[in-house]
Amino acid sequence: MKGSTYRRCSCRDPKTGKELGTSCPKRNSRNHCTYSVRQELPPRENGSRRSFARGGYDSRKAAQADLDRVRALLGLAESDDPEGTELIATMLAEVSSEKTPLPEVEETRRRLNAGQDLIGSLTVSEWLDRWLAGKRIRKSGLNRYETDIRVHLKPRIGQRRLDRLRVSHLSEMFTDIRDANAQILEQNAQRRAAIDELVTAPWKGVDNRARRKAMKAAIDAMPPFRQVTGPATRQHVKATLRAALNDAIGQQIITFNPAAHVEIDPVRKPKALVWTDERVAKWEQTGEKPSPVMVWTPQQTGAFLDFVAQDRLYAMWHLIAFRGLRRGEACGQPWSETNLDTHSLTVSSQLVQDGWEVEASDPKTDSGYRVVALDDDTVDVLKRHRERQDEAREEWGSAWVDTGHVFTQEDGSWLHPGKVTDLFERLVTASGLPPIRLHDLRHGAATLMLAADIDIKIVSDTLGHSDTRITRDIYQSVLPQVGKSAAEATAKLVPLQRKAEEEKAARKAAKKAKAEKTRKGDSGKPKDKARAHAKAKKKAKRQKPKK
Repeated sequence: MKGSTYRRCSCRDPKTGKELGTSCPKRNSRNHCTYSVRQELPPRENGSRRSFARGGYDSRKAAQADLDRVRALLGLAESDDPEGTELIATMLAEVSSEKTPLPEVEETRRRLNAGQDLIGSLTVSEWLDRWLAGKRIRKSGLNRYETDIRVHLKPRIGQRRLDRLRVSHLSEMFTDIRDANAQILEQNAQRRAAIDELVTAPWKGVDNRARRKAMKAAIDAMPPFRQVTGPATRQHVKATLRAALNDAIGQQIITFNPAAHVEIDPVRKPKALVWTDERVAKWEQTGEKPSPVMVWTPQQTGAFLDFVAQDRLYAMWHLIAFRGLRRGEACGQPWSETNLDTHSLTVSSQLVQDGWEVEASDPKTDSGYRVVALDDDTVDVLKRHRERQDEAREEWGSAWVDTGHVFTQEDGSWLHPGKVTDLFERLVTASGLPPIRLHDLRHGAATLMLAADIDIKIVSDTLGHSDTRITRDIYQSVLPQVGKSAAEATAKLVPLQRKAEEEKAARKAAKKAKAEKTRKGDSGKPKDKARAHAKAKKKAKRQKPKK
């Protein structure tokens, strides 16, 4: 196809405003004019012409270099590949109109062979918007993705080209987040110190009032209290970006996912601890919990259930404590999936809290769909709960909201998961027991099942875990008595010479003590005197005259 380079003068007639072109008196000056290129491109499908045109080159050599690159790009597509030819022509026409740099020949060849977009100008921000718009998940999940993108990803890497995103860029992003955390902590400390100082400042007197006014103005000018981006949130940000980039690979937009290779601080999940007597005593003295995740002993769980026996939602507390349902699963459990005759219920739905809004949703994972066996006592508890619910339905009459749920508000409407948590915390405080979270009742149920020697697979299925390792890692809080039994059983497996000698010495000492006790009589007299006394008594009896 035709293509050429040419000189061009952009000087204009001061009167008419038209370009002077070849009539410019300075045209023959060596550095006066610039060079331009023009290359015909394959026509569009409708037959209309199109071309690549660009100017402003300082020399003919530079213009010829770009023209050669344009021709090399056109030559990437085989003559029998009309689709490839059209892709390259469209790319060159777009580059020409938008005045963007010409792409490299080898990079374009790779993209063409891989079926990727030939113009890698898509930014991370643009792709994240496109990816989020295409997600079809529940609203709470979308909101979490949107927060990660809006707060962390777009401000820090959104302007970068998607195909040029590297691991180093992500390392810098997470370093920036950690630096921002340090700044937030410092600013929070400064604001807290200023507020504490204001509290202690006296009110009376003109000078004091002026000082307090200045202090308030200084506090208002400070940044508000903010939360830092913790390790768990950073891991979630990484997971969001990794998922988005994996989809970009699936659509052949990129070939490498840097989020899969960046290293960030691991999340150390708190281990569940049991409220032993020692820990309870320390909590009563200091008010501090040994761990964010605490589990009641069986006695403490029983004490709580006895305390709330008359609560309207007792059956819910009972079900979570013994069967380990999640909060949303318990709130969303329907009667239609609760078969008290067969002593089982099927977890098939849940209520999810998004902000303060509540929506019905499927279980958290595929393994969340499960059948949970019920013991006799739990079945009796649920039967009594259903009877009371039927009585409430009659009392409310037409105002009753028929949701079909096992656990509802007084009028039958949905329970709000957040309000359920608040109620549980108030009941725990009123009971005087050491504090746990509502979700810790689920930890306790797992611990009780494991302590009862229930097979780990059954425990995992009851809790709705996809892998028994999750059950072991998260929920296996060993109760004190179970740990003691395990320790004794383990110690007996190892034969020790020291232990054998100690046991032999203990048996010898016991035998000696027994012999000494036998040698002495009940009154403490020596054994020989006791025998002599018995012999004399027997002799006197024989010598006694008969009547």
